[in-house]
Amino acid sequence: MLTRRALLKNSVLTAAAAGFPSIIPGTALGLNGRPAASERITMAAFGFGTIAYTTVPAFLQDERVQIVAVADPVSELGNYGYSAEKTGGRLVGKALIEKHYTGAKDGSFKGCTAYEDFRELLAKEDIDAVNVSAPDHWHAYMAIYCAQKGKHIYGQKPLALTVGEGRRMVEEVKKAGITWQTGSQQRSDLKFRMAAGYVRNGRLGKITEVRIGLPAGHTNWSKLAERKAPEAAPKELNWDLWLGPAPQRDYSPALLQLNWRHNYDFSGGMITDWGAHHMDIAQWALDMDTSGPVAIENIKGELPAKGDLYNTATAFHFEAVYANGTRMIVDSSFREGIEFTGDNGKKIFVKRDLIEFTPQELRREQIKPEEIQLHLSKKYNHNLDFVDHVYDGGATAAPIEASHRAISIAHLANLGLRLGKSTLKWDPVTEQSNDAEINAQLTRPMRAPYAI
Repeated sequence: MLTRRALLKNSVLTAAAAGFPSIIPGTALGLNGRPAASERITMAAFGFGTIAYTTVPAFLQDERVQIVAVADPVSELGNYGYSAEKTGGRLVGKALIEKHYTGAKDGSFKGCTAYEDFRELLAKEDIDAVNVSAPDHWHAYMAIYCAQKGKHIYGQKPLALTVGEGRRMVEEVKKAGITWQTGSQQRSDLKFRMAAGYVRNGRLGKITEVRIGLPAGHTNWSKLAERKAPEAAPKELNWDLWLGPAPQRDYSPALLQLNWRHNYDFSGGMITDWGAHHMDIAQWALDMDTSGPVAIENIKGELPAKGDLYNTATAFHFEAVYANGTRMIVDSSFREGIEFTGDNGKKIFVKRDLIEFTPQELRREQIKPEEIQLHLSKKYNHNLDFVDHVYDGGATAAPIEASHRAISIAHLANLGLRLGKSTLKWDPVTEQSNDAEINAQLTRPMRAPYAI
């Protein structure tokens, strides 16, 4: 009899050949309680710091998952997250994972192996799925590499570093027939689902305007921002591997940890960091998961002095215009969150800890069973939603195409800012601009030998 894991692997191969995902439901195998070791989804964690402190424990709590390995170019290093007191790296991840599993009563726990390079991990370990919590510049390489090996992927936002990388990722995931979930966890949140559901079901009439407030400036998460000059890399860090596909440069403590988000070689600043969340929800509500705006207008902002290590925008404004006339206005001076305004004068404002209705009685309206029902994650749990659909082959809360379309808006705005373009046209079908200079930078070369 085939084990659950053998069925998982066979179904990926079958799905890839047929062009669609087809996973045997766990219920068909009579799984009750904690599955036997042979029936669980084995997972590896790529990167352990910042967001992995949230995602890895979430997967550890799911008894259908067994995390057996972790990979990170860092062995163990401080200043590794939103709090400068955090320590991260593969040894920290290994210790956390092993501490959790030491309570296993069925004798199945055999330890967690730490690797410096995720490619060595994949060559040696029998893995069904991966949790990618690496910096943005690694997202495309890791996703494509894993998709081509038939691994199911929980990949962090923002999806990719460029529009071109995102499109390549979408095609590789589709071709492989694997399950993908982007870590855009707001799609599994009740408040955001409610706001998007009201919009999709016409409670505001036609949406005329969406206002999105994103953070400004450069946050010094690691408390190392003043150390921008090159230094010798610490022994705990394989700097060349950490750089990976990004351009070669000397190590600077100000880039680690997390502050790399403010350098364009590795990320896109607050426009991509928070834009990946809020513009994703706006696109979801506007039913634009497979499309996007036709123009980006009124692009303006403030960029640091040329040569500054932190070279992403510190203040910004841009407007995404859709074919039906809806205008999505993104501004770093707006109240943080998303506000939808309809032509009937009604409004909804939503952010992570708040949802407001104008007028207030709008809140009392319910979405009826016969109306549009948006994706509902069980227990409003984004990680659980991913595992559910590895098992059943269904669509996840944050599919890769939707994530690509949302972050493409951020990439176009960044390109406009950096190239001095106040307006650009965009064809969401061909994913090309009317501006040759913009089109030339929709993708970037990857550094050898890390190109894929």
